[in-house]
Amino acid sequence: MKTKNIHAGSDFDDFLKEEGVFEDVNDRALKRALVMQVHDLMQKQRITKSTMATRMATSRAAVNRLLDSDNTSVTLGTLNRAAKALGQRVKIQLVSA
Repeated sequence: MKTKNIHAGSDFDDFLKEEGVFEDVNDRALKRALVMQVHDLMQKQRITKSTMATRMATSRAAVNRLLDSDNTSVTLGTLNRAAKALGQRVKIQLVSA
């Protein structure tokens, strides 16, 4: 006898919400996407972490925190300094849930 899948017809976001981990997973996914963009730009421009820190007027440890996908506590100021150091700007947009 087959058991009925209680998640049939729902999407992955619904599953994560039911498990109580949606916000954490979403935060980590957003940070991972940001880290990938910063890392890719640093590689393309051949910028080291030390150079990035100097351009951002911060420490190398702060750059390591920025590039740490598991550390989701990053400030807008840090994002703006990182973007400026890479010749970019930050664009934030709110969308319907």
